Amino acid sequence: MTNQPMTLMDFVRAAKAEIAEVDGARLEAMRKERPNLMLLDVREAGEHEQGHLEGAMLVPRGILEAASDFKYPKRVQKLVDAREQPIVLYCATGGRSAMAAATLKRMGFNEVYSLAGGIVQWEAEKRPLVRSAG
Repeated sequence: MTNQPMTLMDFVRAAKAEIAEVDGARLEAMRKERPNLMLLDVREAGEHEQGHLEGAMLVPRGILEAASDFKYPKRVQKLVDAREQPIVLYCATGGRSAMAAATLKRMGFNEVYSLAGGIVQWEAEKRPLVRSAG
């Protein structure tokens, strides 16, 4: 029996087994019900500029661990301080945000979710996006 290397989808499946996902309707309800909800966009800056959810904070997946580590000197304090808040993460299709949510959960964040289908699904459902001038 040979060991097959893991693929990206293997990592995504493993992450989704550890975390909870919310759909667009649930996220919109959470935004009304939970005023302390944090939205975290884990895409790259260029993707964020093309369209993002209103009020979302950009922390690209590549720097998430550093940004959320309370001991790291270049942390993002607003994120570090959100350990007790509900956080919904999103990306393009839900893979990066699932892995990012699993990471935050392992780092001690209490209530993290991933947006199922990501911004692609959000936009397909004709939900609002903020577009940056550029």
